[in-house]
Amino acid sequence: MTRFQIVAMVCALLAGCATAPESGRRQLLLMSPSDEAQLGIQSFNEIKREQRVIPRGAQADLVRKVGLRISNVAPLPNAQWEFVLFDDDSPNAFALPGGKVGINTGILPITLNEAGLATVMGHEVAHAVARHSAERMSQAMAVDIGGAILGTALGSSAGVTRDMAMQAYGLGAQYGVMLPYSRTHELEADQLGLIYMARAGYDPTEAIAFWKRFAAYNARSGGTQPEFLSTHPVDSRRIAQLERMMPQARAEYERAISTAK
Repeated sequence: MTRFQIVAMVCALLAGCATAPESGRRQLLLMSPSDEAQLGIQSFNEIKREQRVIPRGAQADLVRKVGLRISNVAPLPNAQWEFVLFDDDSPNAFALPGGKVGINTGILPITLNEAGLATVMGHEVAHAVARHSAERMSQAMAVDIGGAILGTALGSSAGVTRDMAMQAYGLGAQYGVMLPYSRTHELEADQLGLIYMARAGYDPTEAIAFWKRFAAYNARSGGTQPEFLSTHPVDSRRIAQLERMMPQARAEYERAISTAK
């Protein structure tokens, strides 16, 4: 790699600095919103072809209803919102760029009610609004750039020392950057999702009730791995953050209720 290429890569990283909507957190984004959305649409269409979709019925209608209420108060310009219920027993939900949200039937017994579902969908909508997918891809690109720069600096004659340094770099990037950033994304999605569900007229205290039910489910299913090895924060940390945010969320909820009258 030439010095010019290294300088060009560093400039690209600096130019990619952005600010996350609403939270104000600094992020690295090396992908345009339109490119990100196109990837999300393509991936979502593939998932719909590969997995069984439940297009009609009370549960599918509720998923669409809650999703639309949440998306109406979420700031994502040019989003092509789509809320799909998948016939999958795993208690999961996901969001893809551009406004594509999938909910598995397996999470519905834990959401339990409409406000519980709003907790999950607010969280997923928040991932889309904060462009977490683009940020993760940008982080991976930055890690690759850093590895290339390190490899160039070490040269080809360093032998075993070079190999050990590259391995250490890979482990450090995974556990010191990528996983912590993923946990940051999850906590940020909890934070924004709580505000969105409140703005949409759902009682935010139901978010704490949902996460307590989810924590109980995790305990019954065998517990969790240490947080530093996980892409998700432990349930107790998520609940504590929501409790700290509750006064702000209650104010948003009361405004929404007052406006609706």
